[in-house]
Amino acid sequence: MTITLAITNQKGGVGKTTTTVNLAAGLAVADKRVLLVDLDPQANATMGSGIDKRALTQSVYQVLLGMQPAAGVRVRSTAGGYDLLPANRDLAGAEVEMVELEQRETRLKTALAEVAADYDYILLDCPPSLSMLTVNALAAADAVMIPMQCEYYALEGLSDLVNTIKRVREKLNPRLEIEGLLRTMFDPRNTLSQQVSDELKSHFGEKVYTTVIPRNVRLAEAPSYGAPAVNFDRACKGSQAYVDLAWEVITRRGGATSRTATQTR
Repeated sequence: MTITLAITNQKGGVGKTTTTVNLAAGLAVADKRVLLVDLDPQANATMGSGIDKRALTQSVYQVLLGMQPAAGVRVRSTAGGYDLLPANRDLAGAEVEMVELEQRETRLKTALAEVAADYDYILLDCPPSLSMLTVNALAAADAVMIPMQCEYYALEGLSDLVNTIKRVREKLNPRLEIEGLLRTMFDPRNTLSQQVSDELKSHFGEKVYTTVIPRNVRLAEAPSYGAPAVNFDRACKGSQAYVDLAWEVITRRGGATSRTATQTR
């Protein structure tokens, strides 16, 4: 059974794309068939997967507008070990053009239904806004992963996002749930980080992933080499954390695999 996860947070700079790319690579290391869908016009997930957005002749833009099927647009990320529905700057125009289309909120869901059987996991990298692209992701997803820094303003934005998820569940996607909250760029020496982390665990309990993503230079460097950090430098702390996250995602859904394979491949 295919599991579709929307990785989203309307606040920028929280490690959303880094999480999507490295989780995809971590799941691939665990022998899972993965499709990453880049829904951000900045196309950082595309570039971070080793695909040059400037050289693309078609992208997820054509898929959303019904001009091409997803199967005809997906490409292979050899650097990540997963398939990708890439994005480029054309996607910025999709918001306006989709307004006049029928079933504008569920166009991604319809497109992905044609290829879902090819994958164990479909990861949706959302733009840092509660836009039509994000709504399409939430309508297509089984669950939402929310990466967030442990700081005061992150808690403010989280409330808005949770309310949006509730509205989408009521009107478009009754199966949608919060899969988990992921603490990113975490510095255990920072008192505020610890306090916000404790507050998250108090309010959301088991919805907060056990895995914590630390601040790590190699995570920031990897995109410039066109590869997920999980494959660029498996030994760094950031990569190890994302491999742990992949394992946690798998086991939460009861899809246990060989932990040894996940760690050593």
